[in-house]
Amino acid sequence: MKTKKIVVGAIAASMLSLSVCSIAPIASAADDYVQISASKVTAEAGETFEVSVSLSDIPSTGIAGVDVAVKYDKSILTVTSVEAGPITKTGAESKDPSVTSDTPVFDYEILQSEGMVDLMWATMVDDSSYWIKSDGVFCTIKGTVSSNAKDGDSSDISFVPTSRSENTESDAQNSEISIGYLDSSNKSVAYTVKTTSGSVTVGSGTLQPTKQGDANCDGDVNIADCVLVMQVSTNPDKYAQGKSSYSITAQGEVNADVDGKKGLSNSDALLIQKFKLGLITKF
Repeated sequence: MKTKKIVVGAIAASMLSLSVCSIAPIASAADDYVQISASKVTAEAGETFEVSVSLSDIPSTGIAGVDVAVKYDKSILTVTSVEAGPITKTGAESKDPSVTSDTPVFDYEILQSEGMVDLMWATMVDDSSYWIKSDGVFCTIKGTVSSNAKDGDSSDISFVPTSRSENTESDAQNSEISIGYLDSSNKSVAYTVKTTSGSVTVGSGTLQPTKQGDANCDGDVNIADCVLVMQVSTNPDKYAQGKSSYSITAQGEVNADVDGKKGLSNSDALLIQKFKLGLITKF
């Protein structure tokens, strides 16, 4: 895996200007940024967990390279696998001549001893229609919670630079989370990256409503809650729990499920609207 990571790192470096490379000078897309976020989930001790890593606010140009690592508490969590998310399925795999069995478009390495997972998606295809352009789930990290963990224990799921050398000719360590692309002049463009950590909390996972109808958990019931519920119902790939930084939270979902039927729908949104308008006084 070490050799594989060096090769993968070299591709990411050339793609995102992490190495000293005369043919790919750095250019920063100062006005453009990408958000990367992790979901917040609850899992019982000794049981499995799944955390979604999502990208949002992707600029219209798209993304040709992602180079980031996820950090977690290894005393609480053991990561067993990583599954590529829907937004990575761009068709680049079949169009990229640089793809081999050792250097796929999407790759990862689990470093359990360090409590890290290195993640990378990179394509050398010039046609941006094969780049990542849609907000959504980048990958799903799966694993188990320690059987010794106690209720209330929590592991942050945070984002850090990948643990690799900056390039194949240097021992200097990478120090950047990088998301970007190569432009038409072979210049590497790096987006500003904003991160939102997630978590895995140990417990039964049974939530109770804090305020019925309060989908966005701002302490009030208003039209914004109706809108969020309708967005979850009509565009779950972006707004369902754990899908992006705009997603409804687990608590928000419990608060908004007011029609007596499991799951959110426009029926819940309608009841919340009626409550806001005073047409009903309780759910």
